[in-house]
Amino acid sequence: MAGHSKWANIKHRKAAQDKKRGKQFAKLIRAIESAAREANTSDPEMSPSLGLAVQKAKDADVPKDNIERACKRGAGELDGAAAYETATYEGYAPGGVAVLVDVLTDNRNRTASDVRSAFTRSGGSLAEPGSVSFLFTRRGQVVVEAAGTDEDELMLAGLDAGMEDLEAEGEVFTAWCDPSDVVALRRALEEAGHTILDAGWTMVPASTVPISDKGEASKVLRLLDALDDNDDVQDVFANYDIGDDLLAAIEE
Repeated sequence: MAGHSKWANIKHRKAAQDKKRGKQFAKLIRAIESAAREANTSDPEMSPSLGLAVQKAKDADVPKDNIERACKRGAGELDGAAAYETATYEGYAPGGVAVLVDVLTDNRNRTASDVRSAFTRSGGSLAEPGSVSFLFTRRGQVVVEAAGTDEDELMLAGLDAGMEDLEAEGEVFTAWCDPSDVVALRRALEEAGHTILDAGWTMVPASTVPISDKGEASKVLRLLDALDDNDDVQDVFANYDIGDDLLAAIEE
């Protein structure tokens, strides 16, 4: 999941998600199959979306053989691929936090029921299509370790590969780009000798909802965790702004 938070905050959330590694592997494989099916190819070099799905699986240490089989199943070169359908659900968490939920499902009715139930149990609510999505912009990002990185050199390497903006934030630089340029930008920065911490696309909120109350913050995170735990859910985006200290206090 992703909220509007600093890299340290994001790392803290990822540490908790790492406990769900087996489930995350399955989601990454599902994403590869879906991208290969849509692109009608098993070659990641032929499709930016498939290339990104494969790279994310590699970053998560999904075994190479599993990745290759998923590419071939999705492209129809091997049997066993499911016909997944994409969908996005929109809603609000407690405190008025806007939430986007991207899914890949082979049973839309089941998924819709599960997502609605997660919102209801956590004190949130689903919203009509379009009522939340306009608050977000889809952008590509490559996160680079700041230690030992020369900002000017990073800028030069990135501008030739589609980088639109470079943001310095503590221990990292975030290179922003069009989602279709993520794979090329990552490759260019790696070839220039920079250490990549993360790469992909995200939904960037136009504004955020600051949360300072521990109880309310816990409810928001409980909903996001419940959604993220669903097998059909690929990504969860929200415009919460929870400070690192409060986040750490909640997860102690």
